[in-house]
Amino acid sequence: QVQLVETGGGSVQAGGSLRLACTAFGQAYCIHDMSWYRQAPGKEREFVSIIASDGSTTYADSVKGRFTISQDNAKNTLYLQMNGLKPEDTAMYYCKTEGCGGYWGPGTQVTVSS
Repeated sequence: QVQLVETGGGSVQAGGSLRLACTAFGQAYCIHDMSWYRQAPGKEREFVSIIASDGSTTYADSVKGRFTISQDNAKNTLYLQMNGLKPEDTAMYYCKTEGCGGYWGPGTQVTVSS
């Protein structure tokens, strides 16, 4: 019912920036309360940020002040602006919609070198 496609990953040096995008396709009523998660090698997937249906946002403490989540409803696209990147931000980044039981994208790799 829903397909999510993440783009924008890549390799940057510490202190650099990247902007991730997640475009959603499918039933509009399933696309809401969109979030970003990440998973580093050998670690569990962890929450990064969420933007709720009312526009409110929440961030993990580890990214607060450096990452900004936003969305363009007209384009069905979720964004994650990542500034001040650190090597510990290296991970596969996934977007998720909480609607209709939840759907995940395949992920996009972010690598930050020191």
